[in-house]
Amino acid sequence: MRYLALLFALVATPALSASTPADGAAALLAQTAGRWQGELAYRDYQSNSWQALPVTVTIAAQPDQVTTIRTAQFDDGPKTGIVTITTVTMVDPAAATVAYASFRRSRAPDSGSAKIVSVVPGVDAAHWTMVTTERRGDGNDMAQVRETTMRAGDTMTTLKEVNPDGDKQDVWLPRNRSVLRRIGS
Repeated sequence: MRYLALLFALVATPALSASTPADGAAALLAQTAGRWQGELAYRDYQSNSWQALPVTVTIAAQPDQVTTIRTAQFDDGPKTGIVTITTVTMVDPAAATVAYASFRRSRAPDSGSAKIVSVVPGVDAAHWTMVTTERRGDGNDMAQVRETTMRAGDTMTTLKEVNPDGDKQDVWLPRNRSVLRRIGS
């Protein structure tokens, strides 16, 4: 019997060590499908204060179980009007990445791939934290970009922070955040 237990332990060990932070990420993101409402806030660098806009978000999980389509809408004032941003994301659990492409009228499409750094499960599938990072352009400079998404039931908060390459410091600066509440499926 103890040899059977030892054999099971040896067989199970490679599977456990092969897990990545991305394991389960696609399923967690798919479970955000539905309608959300809240605010999109950004840091005004001149006043160093947060400015917020009401936002509505619709997320649709796709049948492949790794792709979501997110449509966000907010009113950016009388000059710009209603802004619609459509983002398609795809989780690659083997590579521990989230590839994305975003589309917004009058702007070039934005695409990239972020590394899934951690996925911390909570008490159930509606409670978790996910952190991604990538190096990309930010303004006129390159920067490390970190996004932390926390889901707590019917509330989902995403904080985007940047660590500019040009300042030669290891300091993360908040760039924007969204705080959403689920309003429907």
